[in-house]
Amino acid sequence: MKTPIALLICVLPMAAAAQGPRQVTLPEGCTAEMTVQAANCTVSHHFTCEGDPEGWRRRVDLDLDGVSYFGAIDAETQWVESVYPRADRREELAPDPADPASFSELVETGADSFDFSTISDQVGETRYVGFDSLTGETVTIDGVELERTDYEVRAIGPDGEQIWRSTGSEFIDRTRRIFLSGTSEVTNAQGTFTSDDSPVEFIFPDEPGFLSSNPKHGCGATMSSAPASTAKEIFHDHL
Repeated sequence: MKTPIALLICVLPMAAAAQGPRQVTLPEGCTAEMTVQAANCTVSHHFTCEGDPEGWRRRVDLDLDGVSYFGAIDAETQWVESVYPRADRREELAPDPADPASFSELVETGADSFDFSTISDQVGETRYVGFDSLTGETVTIDGVELERTDYEVRAIGPDGEQIWRSTGSEFIDRTRRIFLSGTSEVTNAQGTFTSDDSPVEFIFPDEPGFLSSNPKHGCGATMSSAPASTAKEIFHDHL
């Protein structure tokens, strides 16, 4: 199976193409399932790849400048690996988490706590502690039924100091066993930042805009957001 870096190389040439309609091409053995146009000038593509363990799902995000993130989750929505190409950084889940993230526990009991770490050659070990909880609210966006969640997550560095804290509201797709971003408030050393990354459109195979590399919504808006140096996981969408 190709590594995330190899996947990125396959996507980048399309993202850097000339102006006009563009489509992302995934590597051989990978199958796209869904394209999501979000409110924050981002388009995401959810896909699976042959050779991955059962239950794994992958996602790649693009904005106006091309690929901004991609990574993989397992069947319980644990962050197996994450790649931030602009920071030239890759993270992977550390073994033996103290409290693994569990999508099953969330949908069965209405809440799930977690306490796990990721390892990166570039930044070392980062610990993530927090929770997800179902609010009981069901919403339908572009024909897709989602359940709203509340969450809190803290990122803690190797020295035990908090790097950032994020709280907000997201969505789960119970059928596909994925999280989707919503609204968030992030606090770090630079201040407090808010973001609305909610899905606006869901596009499926054979529908116009499937695998498009062009974000559609919110691209002309002036939005408050976290600095680029802050990890994508602040939005805690578990892919």
